[in-house]
Amino acid sequence: MSALRKTQYEHDELLPPPVSETPQEIARSEWLYNAAEQLVRFGCDVTFQRRMRKPQGVTVADLALAVDEHVNGRLAGCQVQSPALGWLLLSQGKPDQNAVAELLGPSDHSLGKLGEIAEGLLRPLVADALIAQAEDNEL
Repeated sequence: MSALRKTQYEHDELLPPPVSETPQEIARSEWLYNAAEQLVRFGCDVTFQRRMRKPQGVTVADLALAVDEHVNGRLAGCQVQSPALGWLLLSQGKPDQNAVAELLGPSDHSLGKLGEIAEGLLRPLVADALIAQAEDNEL
């Protein structure tokens, strides 16, 4: 075995095994992403109701409050290095996207930091939302 092949084999053995998601995990991920997108991109509340229970969900107002708390935390923690809030307030109608990005902070989420925050609010509701969907499908 050549040295290159041996090194490649040793490297491959160090990698974690491939992850296989169950159908339930896929359904959870899809619901969570779709609900976050509904809040962030479309500005619509996410609500559902299980049989014989009160409605549940996350409103855009809930998201706004969570974003406010997040940004205030970043400002209080001196994590914002520019006058981003000032620029945002001076932008007169069209938000300065650089100021928004500075206030929210970095994110790898496809919906950005707003998507992360939305998913944080929605995550505790996923199980009930999927049960509500299944109940609706039975009708």
